Amino acid sequence: MKQSESTNTPKGARRMQVAMIGLGRMGMNMAKRLLQGGHEVVAYNRTPSKTEEIVKEGAIGSFSLTELVDKLTAPRVVWLMLPAGQPVDDHLDQLLELLAPGDIVIDGGNTYYKDDIRRAEMLAAKAIKFMDVGVSGGIWGLEVGYCMMMGGEREVFEHLEPIFKTLAPENGYLYCGPTGAGHFVKMVHNGIEYGMMQSYGEGFAIMEGSPYAEFLDYSQVAHLWNQGSVIRSWLLELLESAFGKDARLTEIRGYVEDSGEGRWTVQQAVESGVSAPVIALSLFRRFRSREKDAFEDKVLAALRREFGGHAVVSAKKD
Repeated sequence: MKQSESTNTPKGARRMQVAMIGLGRMGMNMAKRLLQGGHEVVAYNRTPSKTEEIVKEGAIGSFSLTELVDKLTAPRVVWLMLPAGQPVDDHLDQLLELLAPGDIVIDGGNTYYKDDIRRAEMLAAKAIKFMDVGVSGGIWGLEVGYCMMMGGEREVFEHLEPIFKTLAPENGYLYCGPTGAGHFVKMVHNGIEYGMMQSYGEGFAIMEGSPYAEFLDYSQVAHLWNQGSVIRSWLLELLESAFGKDARLTEIRGYVEDSGEGRWTVQQAVESGVSAPVIALSLFRRFRSREKDAFEDKVLAALRREFGGHAVVSAKKD
């Protein structure tokens, strides 16, 4: 399927003008998909080379937030694709001085939903609308579309729907409720993702530790499990690809980062009094992957030596 054929903008649908701030992997591809859908994109990135890159695709380039706002027609639509936290606040502080009542700000990054509520109130003081959009799809979104979850006023959602229809595959977006709902649902989505990934990791580790390991091609196993199996998923497609490139993953270390959503999901489970042991364990396992000769293991070894005289492995180098 050609990328130009992959957008979901129905014939005769309203084309919109939208500013895209933040042209990382997600923001850049989302801007491209909007352009392919016939929308007008005014782009800005802190690194000018990224802006120049998307201009070659048909976007209108801006090299400051002031210039970006000046190029937009009211009511303006400004989509932020920035790292969660301070970068969003920094840009909003500047935009507050540039935007006008009736303009709309969309946060499509992986933002904590409680920050959405605070920021929406701040923008509302100047009659600026806000919508939070949880976006899933990664580097494949340009071709197949993005799964999106929206929070905010329904009237604002309906006004922006032509943009969502272009970015998403068919049936690939959902209005989830008031401010914060979009990022809340996306947060839980990512927590589930942590648990699924951990489960696959453990399953393949059990096979790798078995007497059958030498006979198994894990790429073929991953492919097989996607043929009608109850555990089939896109993650298995990615594993099939990964094992096809590196049969025993010898080229990478088992060091796993987390981007915040798993922590927020576990925190929410605690606040809500909901048992979520799989998601919690998968998060803690990521923490453990970054440790070498973990102190907790030293404590366990020391205790076994003290109460039972069990042997320990010396930390002294040969």
